[in-house]
Amino acid sequence: MPSAGAEVDGGAVGDGGEPVAPRPEERLDRAVRAAEQALIEYEIAVDTFRIEVENFSRLHHQKLGPMYARLDELDARIAEAVAARSGDPEDIRRADEARARVMPMPAVEELFHGWMDGDGLFPEAAAMLTDQPVRPPQRVRPSEEARKLYRELARKAHPDLAQDDDERKRREEFITRVNAAYSRGDAPLLRELAEEWAAGPAPAERGPSPSEELYARLEWLAQRKELLTLVARELEEGAIGSMLRIAPDDPDRLLDEIAEQLLAQVAEREAELAALLEEPDTSEGPSGSVEA
Repeated sequence: MPSAGAEVDGGAVGDGGEPVAPRPEERLDRAVRAAEQALIEYEIAVDTFRIEVENFSRLHHQKLGPMYARLDELDARIAEAVAARSGDPEDIRRADEARARVMPMPAVEELFHGWMDGDGLFPEAAAMLTDQPVRPPQRVRPSEEARKLYRELARKAHPDLAQDDDERKRREEFITRVNAAYSRGDAPLLRELAEEWAAGPAPAERGPSPSEELYARLEWLAQRKELLTLVARELEEGAIGSMLRIAPDDPDRLLDEIAEQLLAQVAEREAELAALLEEPDTSEGPSGSVEA
């Protein structure tokens, strides 16, 4: 006869052989393990689709990118030809916008990253651009109180006084803060650090119980799944993901179809541009005067 708490075919049984319901903590543990496996499978599915989207995006760019670029160039040249004929300010504006799409200028933030903010250039950047000497940082001479506090803290909290690695790490981190405060001559902060050191290390917090850890794990798994769901939705609703969903079994055929459509559009634009460049301008008469 199996003893109390023994398991038969994966389930616990009592002294009389009757099944015993698992404890709540055991049920929670099984739920966590099941959720972990489900999340792993979901992550694999999302990562697989992400890789497919990235690969298809690369193919899309390699195969169709030059055609899109050719269309943008033709649109700009057509707009410029129309503007040259009409001289209309609105046509000129459209031509400028079309050309800007072909050769986008970098943003000011990109050109001056780290050199300017909403108020203009940083003083150091302006000085360098105008060949002026950069103003050196203000030197801080700590007060006598700051020097005294620093020396006392350095003696008490020196890492060489540690008895183990954890204590050495605590002392090193503390001394780093002390050095930073002393370098600024911050006597009030040094006083706070002295009080902190005198109080000693914070008592170790009570660790979570097994049940609390399992509940926290379940909560994290749920949050992770929500995040993955958002990632999957963005992939599916993006331009490349939407194209993949149209032809999941044969995306290459879809690229070929799009390429044919783009080639037809390129041919139409080239014909339109040729007509604009070859057609004589009839807006002026033989003598150069504008016809009524």
